[in-house]
Amino acid sequence: MAFASPFCAAARIFANESRCVTVCVFGRNRPEGKILETVGVFEALKQHGKYETGQLFLHSVFGYRGIVLFPWHARLYDRDITPPVSDSKPEPPGAHGSKEVKGKTHTYYQVLIDIRDCPHISQRSQTEAVTFLANHEDSRALYAIPGLDYVSHEDILPYNSTEQLPIHHDLFERFLMYNPAKSPPFTPRDTLKAWQEKNHPWLELSDVHRETTENIRVTVIPFYMGMREAQNSHVYWWRYCIRLENMGNEVVQLRERHWRIFSLSGTLETVRGRGVVGREPVLSKEQPAFQYSSHVSLQAPSGHMWGTFRIERTDGSHFDVRIPPFSLESNKDDKAPPAGYTF
Repeated sequence: MAFASPFCAAARIFANESRCVTVCVFGRNRPEGKILETVGVFEALKQHGKYETGQLFLHSVFGYRGIVLFPWHARLYDRDITPPVSDSKPEPPGAHGSKEVKGKTHTYYQVLIDIRDCPHISQRSQTEAVTFLANHEDSRALYAIPGLDYVSHEDILPYNSTEQLPIHHDLFERFLMYNPAKSPPFTPRDTLKAWQEKNHPWLELSDVHRETTENIRVTVIPFYMGMREAQNSHVYWWRYCIRLENMGNEVVQLRERHWRIFSLSGTLETVRGRGVVGREPVLSKEQPAFQYSSHVSLQAPSGHMWGTFRIERTDGSHFDVRIPPFSLESNKDDKAPPAGYTF
């Protein structure tokens, strides 16, 4: 079987008869610019249970190499599933549709991305990092930890390797140590546990929202970032990650976005614009997904967002894809955001 890799049009990740993991890498000394390299051996997918800290994997959608740091147990609100009346989440004020959505527990993972692969993930935009509020007077300043990501359980393609340093990332050796007596052979250092505990409020993934319109599935994950004081008022910040996936065979392109942002203070803001984060991504069978992150601030501790993406078909016709409504909630015990990833 073969897994499409986003690194280049001709690149592929293969599992041959011996289940070896072969990736396309870009060689500086080769005139053709890229070579195939075996990096490990695939393991069986986990249908039940979770992957452990230190598990090597390939991302099934974006093709990069990574390693699991620790799991998150989120609530997935999937609007494609008709729920019973109980255990459902009500719609925010003014959102499209009227049905309540049942949440179910779903496992995600905090992971490190191999920095050798980051430049070649074409279907991502500024999402190979997790952003935080900077801890100084500029209320809008952000800083980022590159090569940090959140990955759903079903996007993990586990493999093992004999290399003691299989993932290139500045935090790999700070967070993990090689222990051949263990399986997987990479165990957490105390620094990883301390970092996780210290940054838990700003890393935590709690809710995931999903909805499909005409074979285009939109998944949204919001993260609370913290509060800042600006001009004698409190400003609350959130990061949100969005993935669009083409579940059909038709080639389409995202052309416009239309957001509605409701604040607990009573304001309702409408935002329209071309594309997302300066891109108008094409979603095809070869590259079916696009993912990006953005930020929003409110002068209230909570609110809601929802909206639509305008999608264009190859014949020039358009249709609107719904963005599932999601809550913007601040932490009850609000603490100052972290000053950096110190240990």
